[in-house]
Amino acid sequence: MFHIYKGYELVEAYHQMRMGRRFHPSGAFKKTSQAIIVAIVTLLLWNAPTEWFGIDGLTVIQQRIIAIFAFATLMWIMSVVSSWATSVSIIVLMLLFCTDSGIAPMVVEDKVGPLLSYKGVMATFADPVIMLFIGGFVLAIAATKTGLDAQLAKVLLKPFGTRSEMVLLGFLLITGLFSMFVSNTATAAMMLTFLTPVFRQLPPEGKGRISLAMSIPIAANLGGMGTPIGTPPNTIALKYLNDPEGLNLGLGFGQWMMFMFPLVIILLFISWRLLLKFFPFTQKTVELKIEDGMKEGPHSWIVIITFFITVALWLLDRVTGINSYTVAMIPFMVFALTGVISKRDLEQINWSVIWMVAGGFALGYGLNASGLAANAVKSIPFGEFSPLLILLMGGLICYLLSNFISNSATAALLMPILAVVCGAMGDKLDPIGGTPTVLIGVAIAASSAMILPISTPPNALAFATGYVKQKDMSVLGIIMGIISMVLGFGLVYLMGTLRLI
Repeated sequence: MFHIYKGYELVEAYHQMRMGRRFHPSGAFKKTSQAIIVAIVTLLLWNAPTEWFGIDGLTVIQQRIIAIFAFATLMWIMSVVSSWATSVSIIVLMLLFCTDSGIAPMVVEDKVGPLLSYKGVMATFADPVIMLFIGGFVLAIAATKTGLDAQLAKVLLKPFGTRSEMVLLGFLLITGLFSMFVSNTATAAMMLTFLTPVFRQLPPEGKGRISLAMSIPIAANLGGMGTPIGTPPNTIALKYLNDPEGLNLGLGFGQWMMFMFPLVIILLFISWRLLLKFFPFTQKTVELKIEDGMKEGPHSWIVIITFFITVALWLLDRVTGINSYTVAMIPFMVFALTGVISKRDLEQINWSVIWMVAGGFALGYGLNASGLAANAVKSIPFGEFSPLLILLMGGLICYLLSNFISNSATAALLMPILAVVCGAMGDKLDPIGGTPTVLIGVAIAASSAMILPISTPPNALAFATGYVKQKDMSVLGIIMGIISMVLGFGLVYLMGTLRLI
């Protein structure tokens, strides 16, 4: 994975570090204990009397989905196995025990209640949002393969000159821009590689190295907010906002960028000033040299033209009538027909993220298609809850969890629940801007979580340079997280109350 990306060795070192920790002998007992706890809780919920749950009309199938949901939550929080492995398990468990293609004695409809459709569960892997992910990955792979990303970095960083402060701003803005369209991990690895010669120029006693190293994860995390494909939580939120059988808001790619792109730029400028305040440069100028650039040949021109046409179509989806999911498949077709990408290149698609998201969608499908969501709405008085409390609790829980587990896993857990809660509250959410305020707010909270080296891969990569201490990352991470959520929640509240989303 990622072997074609600039800075691949950083990504590889990061994954080896995580694997070493996971399979270290000292951690074997811990993992075994956690797995036993997960099994006990899951089996308890699976076999408990239905009266325990306090939900009227609860069927056996619905009870099994509650148990599977608890299984997923504990597995993701404890990181017993990889996040994508948990997602695969969710889908398989639902297929075996909750669908019309399950184990015969376990899925007798007269005894367990209405069954899920096995096609519906499997279709979560072919959801339009998954196609959006794949299209984004293919676009990023083609840009890296032809050197478009390095060429863009070279061209876009040049106007910032050689003043240390401006070079820092350049890296923040360009990293933020790239992470809107390219994997945050790949973006961080590439930009940290470009910084390697700059680190050598700066005096070891100064704080400029810390400032530059910290700028990459901050910009990569914040930049992901800017587009629906920038980070998985955004795309998951978009799914529930645009679900034809749910909210059906028709929120487009361009509409998302209309309010999120300015927010990202403001946050990047704020982080620039904070970095300069906490970690000022002692050397006033640095020379930036980027050797790489575009490769010669027709493939490079095909990628350039396709890239900008795709972005334009995403931004003009309301004008053209082509939704972002369909647009995402256009570069895939063009690159496949012209030979820009090969079957070997498809191996670079981050399938683990796609499986991770698909598992979350399967949970959401199970909650709704089984009738569990509707039963919960009737049994729990969501309409009496404070809209502000729902917003703050959703954002806070997402922020806290995302600092310790994958933000994709956090969003996959919270989004289907909040979509149900918000749907049950109806007009009660109007004072805070409606359901979009809550779901987009949760996506913002996920991207704002950057306190620890383990919070995000870009954080881990920056920490691995040796220039950043955990204390420095935590202090700046907390400050930027608070600022990001305050401004982000305020923005979506304003957009919601003005009926712009």
